[in-house]
Amino acid sequence: MVTSAYRDGVAVVMEAISNAVRRDTPVRLKLLTVLAAGAAAALLLAAGPVMATIQDQVRVIGHEAAPQAATTADLYFALSDLDAQTTRILLTAESDALAGSRLDALAAYRERGRQVDAGLQRCMEASSSGSFTDTERRLVLDLLDGLAVYRQRVGQALAAQPHSAGEALGYYTQATTVLHLRLLPDARRLRLTAEDRLDRAYAAKSSTEATASGVVVLLGGALLVLLVTLQVWLARRFRRLWNPALIAATALTLLLLAGVTVVLGAQQSRLTEARAGGLRPYLELSELRAIGYDAAADTSRYLVSGNLGAYRDDFTWKAKLLAALDGDAGQRWVAYQRGHERILALADHGKRDQAVTALTGIRRGDAAFDFAYFDAALAAATDASKAEFDRGLADAERTLTGAVTVPVTLLVLVILLIPIGVRRRLAEYR
Repeated sequence: MVTSAYRDGVAVVMEAISNAVRRDTPVRLKLLTVLAAGAAAALLLAAGPVMATIQDQVRVIGHEAAPQAATTADLYFALSDLDAQTTRILLTAESDALAGSRLDALAAYRERGRQVDAGLQRCMEASSSGSFTDTERRLVLDLLDGLAVYRQRVGQALAAQPHSAGEALGYYTQATTVLHLRLLPDARRLRLTAEDRLDRAYAAKSSTEATASGVVVLLGGALLVLLVTLQVWLARRFRRLWNPALIAATALTLLLLAGVTVVLGAQQSRLTEARAGGLRPYLELSELRAIGYDAAADTSRYLVSGNLGAYRDDFTWKAKLLAALDGDAGQRWVAYQRGHERILALADHGKRDQAVTALTGIRRGDAAFDFAYFDAALAAATDASKAEFDRGLADAERTLTGAVTVPVTLLVLVILLIPIGVRRRLAEYR
């Protein structure tokens, strides 16, 4: 009797335990399923927007901030050469033998003028679109106003030259003063603000990349842990080692994490290298090219002004900045410096006509010849740097192709696969 009662009691207890476990199993299964699906949904909601933001920030860098920086750098260069060509026009006006050089200078003056106008037009468009700050808008308006004054003074100098060399020199002095005290400083400030905006755009992208990496690591890691936990629990509870749907969901999650990590790292590396190896050298070389033209104009200004020593001093400090150039451009600049000193020596000894010929002539050994080769070498290096940035930008944009659609698609599949993997087990408890 006692034994029978004991057995009956044990049976009752075991049945109660079995019922409790049976009731607890679907609750745990549902909980793990909901948590895994919720983690996948959270990753979906976070990863899509943050990757879209990175794509947009790369677009801003490559198609707004960098082009604006390049435009302002080109504007600074074009303004520098504009005045250099003005001095050539004035120097060659008195000699029929230098008519060819005068025509070349007039053509170059018009071309630089078109470049300045186009650069300011692009700045006005950027201002209208809201890309520029109030300070930048004021700088653009000041440049437009100063350019009008400069052109007026140049026109007056050219008109007065056949009648009065002194009056022409007075107007030209006013023009070059406007250039150096208004136009070039404003253009430089505009360039610096554009470069600062470019730096901020890169910093914003880096911040977003850090956020994206954090989101992927935290939510993606949590999703992986939940998927593995769910599969282990199912294997132990139901003694079934393989769950194809959950295994596929886990594989897709791993693929997503690896893919996002690789894409973020690759595009960051390519865009950073493009900036360091392409854009920065381009901006630096563009500035040096502008300084080179302005320095060459000092040679002409020295002759136009009647050997004013200030232009000799201006050339000297600009030449020191250009001394950092190496390679072919550096060698060509050294050759031009020798020509500059020879021209000044001729002018100082009263041989102005010979000095003008040595400056504007196009024979080998003339200063204009050496400067043309210097500029060609520097222009080639500048263009190569710009092309390097363009290639890096294109590579970064290609790397980000599908950066939104692919993660979204994979995570939608993961969310669908999770309930598919557990639906048969849940059906056993209905």
